[in-house]
Amino acid sequence: MTSRFHRYAELFKSKGPWCTVYTDISTGTVDSLHSIDVLPENVCRRLAEQGASKADLAAVERAVRPAEGVPDPVCRYLLVRDGTVEIDEVLPGPLAGQGVVRVEEVPDLTPLFRHRPDDFPYVVAEVGRDGGEICLHWASRVPSTDEQQIEGETEHLKKFPGGGWSQGRWQRHTEDVWRRNTEQVAEQIDKVVAESGAQLVVLAGDLRARGLVEDQLSKASRAMLSTIDANTRAEGSRSADLEHQVEERVAEVIAHRQQELLERLAQQQNRPEPTAVSGVAPVVRALQQAQAETVLLDDTHLDTEQELLALDAEPWIALEASEAVGAGVLGPVPADAALVRAAVLTDGRPVFVPPGALPHGTDVAALLRWGAAPTG
Repeated sequence: MTSRFHRYAELFKSKGPWCTVYTDISTGTVDSLHSIDVLPENVCRRLAEQGASKADLAAVERAVRPAEGVPDPVCRYLLVRDGTVEIDEVLPGPLAGQGVVRVEEVPDLTPLFRHRPDDFPYVVAEVGRDGGEICLHWASRVPSTDEQQIEGETEHLKKFPGGGWSQGRWQRHTEDVWRRNTEQVAEQIDKVVAESGAQLVVLAGDLRARGLVEDQLSKASRAMLSTIDANTRAEGSRSADLEHQVEERVAEVIAHRQQELLERLAQQQNRPEPTAVSGVAPVVRALQQAQAETVLLDDTHLDTEQELLALDAEPWIALEASEAVGAGVLGPVPADAALVRAAVLTDGRPVFVPPGALPHGTDVAALLRWGAAPTG
């Protein structure tokens, strides 16, 4: 389990009450500024009506504010308990579905998974002939400040005018400086990729420098390389151009990863002894036995009225109380929230997929670690 999922599992095991807030914090136009100003008050009033404690209300009021320096649209997800903000995520883009302001015994992380259908590290490197900047980001998150700047040699970087032997000598020296600088950048990219497990490398910057860096990257880094024609290091350029193209590349990787899961699901379901199941009841049985490696949920078609039982110990989830097997019943929970919780608690991976992407009109399916869950 990744460190992120491990943290979520620990939260899922902790007793409530929990305050969950998922809301738009965009500043937007002048007309909406007033709404942003009163957002903390409105959110806290709704939580207070549901019985939130004073400590939780104070923590939410401090946290649910606009994110400085983040372009609209942007959302915030908060999970608060005992006056402590356990999760505070600023999420780029509009709300994925409806906003959430609730007090409940079981924490609901479905808004976070819906807004962030996949999460993986990726590297953005913007290079020039004098070095470059390398940033490690995570998909669907607001860009981090984890930046490394490589400053190379600048002496004799410009080619000198003239002719004859002197010009050729200086030109060769300049090319050597460029190559040494870009070699340092390539080495650092390879290091960040290896240490982070990055799934994508986006290379931008000076055209000539990009080519030199690409030539010197390791085979592993080149396999996930995407080069874009943007150079914010150049005078008069705009960072928005770079950001937009990076977002497109990340979206392409997310779509590709989801497609691989869906293809694997289709292949498994067509086998005589499949390692995949579909439908709420079969997926619940797989989760009860910790068989589910990946749980795929339709982003909008899962019945919002259906509820499952959340348990305080293994098997963590049940269709009815008789399946609790000695565990305490925390109460009925919306099906999507119960499935996400059980997946994380059994070292699985919940993934929301686009509407209609699952085969045969099903709204939930699971890829299994071993043979299909028994029926009956």
